[in-house]
Amino acid sequence: MRRLPALLAAILAATLPVAALAKDVKVATWNMGWLTLRAGEINGPNADPKRAIYQRTDEDFARLRGYAAKLDADIVALQEVDTVEAAAKVFDPNEYTVILGDETDFQRAGWAIRKSVKFTRMPDLAALDLLDGQPRSLRKGVEVVFHLPGGDLRALAVHLKSGCFSPKSQNDACPVIAEQMPILSKWIDARQAEGTSLLVAGDFNRRLRDEDPLWKVLDNGPSPLKLATAGKANHCWAGEYPEFIDQIILGGPVVRRAKEGSFGVLVYTETSRDDKKRVSDHCPVSIEIR
Repeated sequence: MRRLPALLAAILAATLPVAALAKDVKVATWNMGWLTLRAGEINGPNADPKRAIYQRTDEDFARLRGYAAKLDADIVALQEVDTVEAAAKVFDPNEYTVILGDETDFQRAGWAIRKSVKFTRMPDLAALDLLDGQPRSLRKGVEVVFHLPGGDLRALAVHLKSGCFSPKSQNDACPVIAEQMPILSKWIDARQAEGTSLLVAGDFNRRLRDEDPLWKVLDNGPSPLKLATAGKANHCWAGEYPEFIDQIILGGPVVRRAKEGSFGVLVYTETSRDDKKRVSDHCPVSIEIR
């Protein structure tokens, strides 16, 4: 009789679908703030010290590695990463595969993917780079299909034009991001037409809300998108910017697999202004899906 509970458990496990047995998948986005190994080359010989890119030290990279371990995400959308080699100083190459956009700029979007997660890389969404080939051009979207136990997830890592943070903004950045949003919307619409699960994660440089005209450009499909940051406060750097520009968007069947209450922000222990360049001015944002 003592063996009966174990036997029943084994039978139940054998009959459950794989997705029901799989652990939750943690998805994050992290703008790493000019993560590079060649700041001197990027700055050039006559750089303004006030605007020069900071070269992180070994101690700084060790600190970032600690935060990556604490984040413990399975999938991380990356922004402002120069090279795979720079990312490897943060994400252990024995645990993560790093892919970046196919471009020559110093700031690239991409992904850090846990080795246990199977994926297929797709062509970059090059259309997002409206200034392709120009110095300091915009960033391409980096597309991947993640083959998860709960089903495939078509994902796009993005880093949109900075400067037009809300509908009240009026500057040269606003027409640029207004041109990028329909490109992103077209990608989302195509995924919704396929009936596939979709994820868009990254630095949108936009405080998205339901009433934002640019959010309405994105959320115009047959089924509503889930904006993970909706109704949440950003406590990064003591809440200096309480509204998020780093966003995680889900669409399609995966919306039902988003784990309630799993949204999180990894807040750094550092507090000084100088610490921002040592870690990042952005904190990782995450959500879990079943």
